[in-house]
Amino acid sequence: MARTTAPTITTPGDPHPLDNPARSSLTGPHAHFAERRGRILRYPVDVSPWLDLPDVPDARDWADLAALAGPGGEVGLPPLREGPPPGWEIVHRIDGVQLVDVSVVPAPAPDAVRLGPADVPEMLDLVARTRPGPFLPRTVELGTYLGIRRNGALVAMAGERLHPPGWTEISGVCTDASVRGQGLASRLVLAVAYGIRERGETPFLHTSAGNTTAIRLYESLGFRLRRRTEFISALAPAELPPAGAAPR
Repeated sequence: MARTTAPTITTPGDPHPLDNPARSSLTGPHAHFAERRGRILRYPVDVSPWLDLPDVPDARDWADLAALAGPGGEVGLPPLREGPPPGWEIVHRIDGVQLVDVSVVPAPAPDAVRLGPADVPEMLDLVARTRPGPFLPRTVELGTYLGIRRNGALVAMAGERLHPPGWTEISGVCTDASVRGQGLASRLVLAVAYGIRERGETPFLHTSAGNTTAIRLYESLGFRLRRRTEFISALAPAELPPAGAAPR
């Protein structure tokens, strides 16, 4: 199942599904998760922090997002051409990378188990110890999550998150410190990729640009850099504008 060339999904001039993967997901295979207010789309807050803003949001868009977030609520923002309007506070801004499968050789992991809602407390505990990125109480609903147990305890996992048409993101890759160096992350990434490719889709993933260890691992498995991006977290204004105060 090796891939030697990157798949061609779009024609020249068309937007690529991975240019805005949250939009592609929430208007595509994950449309059933989408919460909408005006032109804003987002996942439920207990599923994923990813959301979609218009490419050039106006005052009404920011007011709608603030209403969704609630006073002082925290939201994840896509890369912005311009900063948010007054009243918003950016609290995190992290350079990121997006990598895609170009030559991955996926393979099932016989000792991996499918994780589901009953496993969420253990998954959240593992995430709290390893900090792979956002994983919330209902993130497991986004796709297949696989885990490896040792003496009954969950020590490693990986799964599926964003789902643009023809693509599936591998996310939540984490390994407990007690079993690092045993290749569990690689095996789980390849096992999740196996299921994605069996559906005729292509795996991709995101990570921090500063996480050079993870990037080296993913490149060794056959992923290559597609684009650089940015992960932004911001707080909505403490006082929301009156309804109708920002007409479009």
